[in-house]
Amino acid sequence: MAAIAVLTKFIAQNGLFLMKKIFIASILACVFISCDLSKYKLNKEYDFETVFEKSGGTQTPTYSEIIKYYKELDAAFTSIELKEFGLTDSGEPLHLAIFNPSENFNLEEVRENYTIILINNGIHPGESDGIDATMMLFRDLAQDSITIPKNTIIATIPIYNIGGALNRNSTSRVNQNGPEEYGFRGNARNYDLNRDFIKADTKNTRSFNEIFHKVKPDIFVDTHVSNGADYQYTLSHLFTQHNKLGGELGAYLNDKMMPSLQASLWENEWDITPYVNVHNEVPDKGFTQFMDTPQYSTGYAALWNTLGLMIETHMLKPYKKRVNGTYRTLRSIIDIAERDREKIKDLRARAQRKYLTERFYPVNYKVDSTNVSKLQFKGYEGEKINSEVTGSSRLKYDRKKPYRKEIDYYNNFVSQDQIEIPRAYIIPQGWWNVIEILQSNKVEMTKFNRDTTMLVEIYYIDDYKTSPNPYEGHYPHYDTKIKSKKDSIKFRKGDFYIKSFQPSVRYLLETLEPTAPDSFFNWNFFDTVLQQKEGFSSYVFEDLAKDLLDKDPNLNEEFEQMKKSDSEFSKDPDAQLNWLYKKSGNLEKAYLRYPVFRVSR
Repeated sequence: MAAIAVLTKFIAQNGLFLMKKIFIASILACVFISCDLSKYKLNKEYDFETVFEKSGGTQTPTYSEIIKYYKELDAAFTSIELKEFGLTDSGEPLHLAIFNPSENFNLEEVRENYTIILINNGIHPGESDGIDATMMLFRDLAQDSITIPKNTIIATIPIYNIGGALNRNSTSRVNQNGPEEYGFRGNARNYDLNRDFIKADTKNTRSFNEIFHKVKPDIFVDTHVSNGADYQYTLSHLFTQHNKLGGELGAYLNDKMMPSLQASLWENEWDITPYVNVHNEVPDKGFTQFMDTPQYSTGYAALWNTLGLMIETHMLKPYKKRVNGTYRTLRSIIDIAERDREKIKDLRARAQRKYLTERFYPVNYKVDSTNVSKLQFKGYEGEKINSEVTGSSRLKYDRKKPYRKEIDYYNNFVSQDQIEIPRAYIIPQGWWNVIEILQSNKVEMTKFNRDTTMLVEIYYIDDYKTSPNPYEGHYPHYDTKIKSKKDSIKFRKGDFYIKSFQPSVRYLLETLEPTAPDSFFNWNFFDTVLQQKEGFSSYVFEDLAKDLLDKDPNLNEEFEQMKKSDSEFSKDPDAQLNWLYKKSGNLEKAYLRYPVFRVSR
């Protein structure tokens, strides 16, 4: 009778037109002999061999072919569901495919009993390995042709950078060994989406936020291809930096999850190394782990205490081998998620509680050069030779000279600063651009229902440096320094009060504290406060300045001392008048005042 129910559901979903394609006699015969159709939605019309497989491992599908494939998986199997979410910059929606053998796709109902993995593919569409690997993975799971996890749900964004996928070519990745055609790194507005997770300039990121907070993954996997150096490995891993993830969760990632992945791949005749963070040199002298600040996908995931992993295949290796290696890595991650479900759930819950009770939050991590690990590394010898093109020195690898060496691996980082966690932040409603991003990340906030005066901590921007070159649509700041004081501020009805005691606490600290590396301040969201809006005319202010000095002997003494000690100042009448203007009480309060206010504990 289960088969009859499936048949009825199929007719309701697909209509009479498709029903005509089905050979009625064979269906009825199967019903009466009790065939097990419970996992199918009558998939006889579909071909689930991928473009990658049909081409012998040389091609990757187009965007429309990818979505069609997942729609057909959804139509064919009760264990897979495909959903549309918000739009991207391309005008196309993001999709989310979910595999759950229990067929319950209400994640809120089932999440406590399952480990949930979210796989993100095609953030750089030229790096298409994960796109093909995940298509095969979902098919094999649905068809029971590989081991089906009992306690793990796998979700995927089939392709994230749709605009880049539509900008298809065969030339932009000049060093890459296949596929024959692929997408472009920039999205429809030429943004690199793996630099946008905090600043959220794109519709892609806003829609990703919706998916991420719907899924609430325990493990996040982002699939990539890279090449900074040449070496023997097809596969490398870039886990969230474990010290930054912090606590027992970070220790589990570094001491348990990472070795388990390496061992699982080794058992299946695959070798993997930590991401080789070296560029244009032989990595035989060692290297540091990559620091994934929150602008990157795994750094963003860490703010929600999600275990993050980038799979990085080597672009010089054959495409077929890269895709198969990605496929095997995804299966190994599923095995770990299945085995460690209770451990992962418990550690994530503890991590969430940690910053609800801690007083300080660490930021600005730097590599710990005193804490060195050893890594058995398989590389190729290389040497500097004379370039026949430029006449200068160039690097040349010799693949006929492979080596295995013990090298230094700097896998530990320490924070340089710490932030005292406030009770709350207050953001005036005028900063709607910031408020919208916070809301898209499910930050809990309330509005003042009347005008309210409160004693708050106020930051003033004391110093900062700015990139001289554009970077992802911004000129980011760095090395930001602040001063602070407490004062009473009158807030208007409708301004936002944001408690730090909430699941978003790490996200709030990383975005709203201006000294954090990927803060909204450092991404130029508050640059208008860096410019003085009101000023003075010298011929008018001269008389006011004279009156000010006559009435305040202490100020006059300080002014004279400034002229004596600073020769440049003494020769610059505009600088002198500006100094006095700032001391006069006429300077606007908004100048250099950071417009997010802290409520102390």
